[in-house]
Amino acid sequence: MMNPFKGISDLNEMRKQAQQIQQALQQELIEVTHKGVRVVIDGAQKVRELNLNGMSDSEALEAINRAIEESQKVAAKKLAQMGGGLGGLLGGNS
Repeated sequence: MMNPFKGISDLNEMRKQAQQIQQALQQELIEVTHKGVRVVIDGAQKVRELNLNGMSDSEALEAINRAIEESQKVAAKKLAQMGGGLGGLLGGNS
């Protein structure tokens, strides 16, 4: 007989691993300079620094991070619609 709680245990382990990966990604910094614009972004896709021709602009930085968050929500929604959510991985309705 299959253990009905195994899926929950697997889900908790996956969540823990995802959190560890996210924390590691936040420590990675990628710097790009192009035509006078300097952008520093972390591995979790959060813009850490924006410099436009020597001028820092915190409002632009905030707008860019919000746009990235929205794009991540759209991607997650599309993935769920395609059956790529955790339910599919745990033997849910597929």
